[in-house]
Amino acid sequence: MSEWRECNLGDVVTFQRGFDITQDKQVSGKYPVISSSGIKSFHNEFKVDGPGVVIGRKGTLGSVFYIDSDYWPHDTSLWVKNFHGNHPRFIYYFIKVLDLGQYDVGSSNPTLNRNHIHQLPILFPYLDEQKAIASVLSSLDDKIDLLHRQNKTLEAMAETLFRQWFVEQAQEDWDERPLSGIADFLNGLACQKFPPQNDIEKLPVLKIKELSNGISEASDWAASTVKPQYIVEAGDVIFSWSASLIVKVWDGEKCVLNQHLFKVTSGEFPKWFYLLWCKHHLAEFISISSSHATTMGHIKRGDLDTAMVSVPPPNVLVEMTAVMAPLLDKQIENSKQLKGLEKLRDTLLPKLMSGEVRVAV
Repeated sequence: MSEWRECNLGDVVTFQRGFDITQDKQVSGKYPVISSSGIKSFHNEFKVDGPGVVIGRKGTLGSVFYIDSDYWPHDTSLWVKNFHGNHPRFIYYFIKVLDLGQYDVGSSNPTLNRNHIHQLPILFPYLDEQKAIASVLSSLDDKIDLLHRQNKTLEAMAETLFRQWFVEQAQEDWDERPLSGIADFLNGLACQKFPPQNDIEKLPVLKIKELSNGISEASDWAASTVKPQYIVEAGDVIFSWSASLIVKVWDGEKCVLNQHLFKVTSGEFPKWFYLLWCKHHLAEFISISSSHATTMGHIKRGDLDTAMVSVPPPNVLVEMTAVMAPLLDKQIENSKQLKGLEKLRDTLLPKLMSGEVRVAV
């Protein structure tokens, strides 16, 4: 294998500041607009030929986007104007690892200066190895993307069937119960009262932030010796009832349930049934939460008592479960695969970009 060369970032890519756009020009068009915070809209002017790599220049620094198609780089971004013959997908992964957000030269508003980051010293592989590395990482990303798309399809199928059965075709003679009558809603612990006593008997704490973004290095820890019902495993249904109201099947690692979150279970009804009824009432709960004149909107247990559920006869529910349960089981299995692939990719990425792990060419 050839040795990696020492150079500056500006020797392998040339960044260009994005184009300005006024509010009245933000109209639908053919090409996606990439800004520091993501894909904003579509526009017909200032097209750049894809594939391309864009990074945040203003505000949200260091965000990195790869786009296969032609696109329009916004003024809040820097885009790679010249790859100097290097592999665009590899450049995308390489820049992600550089974490350019740390090179803020702004004052009140974080800013990246392209001339500054062009001077950053780097170790960089030759084209054949770039292609091999990009192939490994893009293969993982493609599998991750496929599983995400499969889960969205499965979720849409389940919600369509639920709406058909319980909204459009519900029978008047079906039993009616409150949401609190079909499932148990266990509120979490004040986990600061249960700190870990050592580095072995501990678990991360599941709070609202983790429910949305996953467990991270910034997550709190609690003793793993709390009562078993407060332990959350992948596949459990979690309902955030305060601040950001979310209903989700947890797909992360084993953790401890914090207050402001319900773990939803039932000894009588299948998981798909109480999950989809919670989701069905979510918009109503969000409206109730927003109406509370407090610093943190929330719902009360009484709101679970007034949210009504149609319960079909046992034989009908069994027939429904035969259709619904495999859809949810597949989503849960896909989510487990996703987490494993994402962990593998995130572990490999810095090692491949630094040359610590080499790929045969």
